Amino acid sequence: MRLQQLIGVVCYQFLGFTLNLEEGTIIDDFNSLAQELTEELAVKFIVPMLRHYTMGKQVSLVGSLVKFGGLPGGYAYEGAFINRAIKPLEQVFGESPELFLKSAELLGGRRLGLGDVSVEVLAFKGIPLTFILHVSDEFGAAVNILYDVSASSFLPTEDLAVLGELASLRFIEASKSLKKFV
Repeated sequence: MRLQQLIGVVCYQFLGFTLNLEEGTIIDDFNSLAQELTEELAVKFIVPMLRHYTMGKQVSLVGSLVKFGGLPGGYAYEGAFINRAIKPLEQVFGESPELFLKSAELLGGRRLGLGDVSVEVLAFKGIPLTFILHVSDEFGAAVNILYDVSASSFLPTEDLAVLGELASLRFIEASKSLKKFV
């Protein structure tokens, strides 16, 4: 995530998207989603989430990580969150930890020392998402997405679910864009 000025235009970059703040347009930096799908994502999810984010309380990171179910009210949506955000990552990256790392790089992620492979991706300022991949021949792959406990100060839990799902989708889209060049 970063705010920058491109040729006199202020843009906000996050999760492989560039939002032109002057025109209100969103561009898929991976060129993987159809324009109609990108616009639908923007209208249904990204714009409302950004609106809620601007109304959120800006606090410092606590440094304590929690699964989605540990967020206020997160337990009620945890099953759906696992199906929509976690399982797709397990399917795509379970046998490809290197692809996981390369995809994270495209999202601006930085490597951590948790699990077999882990990264932190800054979704929005103050809201890093920690992705941990555990690779196991015996039990299969397992992925965790962790939030700093302060995340609920920035966004309601419902938006944090959408953010996790969007980040998962963008991880997968990043991997597809990498596969095009292999």
